[in-house]
Amino acid sequence: MSLNTSVGENIFTPLLDLPLNPRLALLFPGQGSQRVGMGKDVVDAFANAKISFDIADRALAYDLTSICFKGPEERLTETANAQPAILTTSAAYLAAALEGGAIRERPALLAGHSLGQYTALVAAGSLNLAGAVTLVRERGRLMGEAGRVNPGTMAAALGLDEDAVEQICAETGAEPANYNGPTQIVIGGTPKAIEAASVLVKERGGKVLPVKVAGAFHTSLMASAGEEFAVRLRETAFSDARIPVVSNVTALTITRASEIRHDLAEQVARPVQWNRTIEFMLAAGVDTFIEIGPGRLLSGMLKRIAPGAQVINIDNAEALAAATNV
Repeated sequence: MSLNTSVGENIFTPLLDLPLNPRLALLFPGQGSQRVGMGKDVVDAFANAKISFDIADRALAYDLTSICFKGPEERLTETANAQPAILTTSAAYLAAALEGGAIRERPALLAGHSLGQYTALVAAGSLNLAGAVTLVRERGRLMGEAGRVNPGTMAAALGLDEDAVEQICAETGAEPANYNGPTQIVIGGTPKAIEAASVLVKERGGKVLPVKVAGAFHTSLMASAGEEFAVRLRETAFSDARIPVVSNVTALTITRASEIRHDLAEQVARPVQWNRTIEFMLAAGVDTFIEIGPGRLLSGMLKRIAPGAQVINIDNAEALAAATNV
């Protein structure tokens, strides 16, 4: 299948024109899934994957492709680079999956974890790729700046349910940031709050894994970034989504351009409701999920939330070839 290579805004139109599969959803990863070299294998094999990187390089006016393919890792992991890099790589894998025939049906629903929601909106026809990468570059810059002004950190609390983690947060000043599963909740806050919360998590039978980030994302420490980003969102052209996207903020579908713009502004300083997002999709009849983009973090979460669901991962050319033959 050939994508429209002359108009960047229409690069994923073929997805929108495929026959609907009401039991299929596509998922897109967020920050933390980046790795040096990501995307190069599909760019070498699929012309439409290269188009995605070309669009991003032109939109950003710097060589994002080189950062993705060659690093250095320190530069790739900078929030302002990591966000457009992951979005572009995920878009390239989606473009390759369409070109190679790995995706032959239109999904009923789309979702992305944090940053990944932007990739979902590109796939849904609400944002063009050029606009999306410039938008998330600014989002990353503002979140990084908020992290410097209001220093914070994050940690994954494992083995305790939501009520237990929320109680610990209430006692320490930490905040839930990512509800990634029934007993996997990432918390954020000041270093002092996270240190105190980590002690309580362990005392109450859970485990703690530090998360290496530049700030307490999706918490009130990002409020200034959310307010500034809302201004940029009002200046950005959105279309109504042609495939419903499940919101990180509400775990409900959003399709209208106005509600998408509001949702993205809220998302910066609100927790990611990923567990509820997957539960919403399951209740809607979805039983097959394809994660598209670098890494397999969402696939791992999904298997814990819905062990009976079919999970397909497309994060390299080999996985793409395997998915094509399913």
